Amino acid sequence: MAVTVKNVVLWRTEVENKPGVLAKVLEPLTAAGADFKVLMGYRYPGAEEKAAIEIFPVTGKKVIAAAQAAGLSECSISTLLVEGDDKPGLGKTLAQALAEAGINIAFLMVQVVGRKYSAVFGFDKEEDAKKAASIIKRAAAAKRK
Repeated sequence: MAVTVKNVVLWRTEVENKPGVLAKVLEPLTAAGADFKVLMGYRYPGAEEKAAIEIFPVTGKKVIAAAQAAGLSECSISTLLVEGDDKPGLGKTLAQALAEAGINIAFLMVQVVGRKYSAVFGFDKEEDAKKAASIIKRAAAAKRK
């Protein structure tokens, strides 16, 4: 599988960090037929009473309405969804290529299942995300030395 890099829009909400909040946010979206590729939930370091929930995709009138009713809105951070075949050292290769291009990563979430990986990269600037897309494709496809 060749690497795929796709611009995506995360939907996000800030919530109280307590039991049941995630399920409460997801319930109306699930009832509306949402099928997520990305679901992240995390508390804020230093402000343990607060947390964030981020999801992708949010598409279709019913799902968008449910997301808005649950307090979610489009996140302004430029985000890429990167998927492909895993190989040892790939994370370092991608991080190095972005560093050499002077691109800062605002956040990164990666999961490997079997031989495939899925990564969500966030960038502070849209122009950085655009540059990063081609850099990631080239770096992921390059043979290792």
